[in-house]
Amino acid sequence: MKKTVIAALAAAVSMSLLLSGCDQQQSEEGLNKLKALFNAVKPDNLLLKNLQPGVTTEAQIREQMGEPETERNYTDGSKRLEYPRGPAGTNTYMVDLDASGRFVSVTQVLTAANIAKVRPGMTMDEVRRLLGKPTEVAEYRLKKERVWSWHWLEDGVNQDAMFNAHFDPDGIVVTTSRSESIRGAQR
Repeated sequence: MKKTVIAALAAAVSMSLLLSGCDQQQSEEGLNKLKALFNAVKPDNLLLKNLQPGVTTEAQIREQMGEPETERNYTDGSKRLEYPRGPAGTNTYMVDLDASGRFVSVTQVLTAANIAKVRPGMTMDEVRRLLGKPTEVAEYRLKKERVWSWHWLEDGVNQDAMFNAHFDPDGIVVTTSRSESIRGAQR
C-alpha cells in the first residue's frame, strides 16, 4: 500500500508541474482528476477518518472520499453512496445519509453475512444493492450465463477469495460459487 501512496504522490507532483502552464479550467479539471486518483489509493483509515453521525455533511464526505460509484436516493429523502475499493481492494463501503444530507453510518458490505444473503432468484439489482459493484464481470455466451465476481477477505482478515454470482439471461441468480483470488489482485 505504501508503494501505491508514494506513486500517487509522485503523480501529484508531476500533475502540479503540468498544471502550472494550463489555464484555470484545465487546472481545475486536472486537480479533480488528481483528487480522484488519490481517493482511489487512499488507505481506508484516511478514507473514513472523522465521519461523525449527524454532523458530517454529504459535501464533506464527497470531499474526503471522492465521488461515489453509485448513488441511491430513497423515497424518504435519505441516500446511500457506494464506494468500492477495487479492483484490488477487498472492501466496499456503503455510506448512508439522512434526508438532511447528514452522515448516518458506513458499512463494509463484502462480508460473509452479506454474501450468505445472495440466493437463487435474486435480481442483478438486488445483488448490486447488497454487495456493490463487482470486481469483475464475465460473459459465457455458450452457457448463456453472466458471472459477477467480488474480491473479498473470506476469513475477514487475510484469506483473499472471489465470490461469484451466476445470472441467467434474464438477470436472475441461478447459483453462487467461490474461486481463488485473481492473481495480481492481492492486497
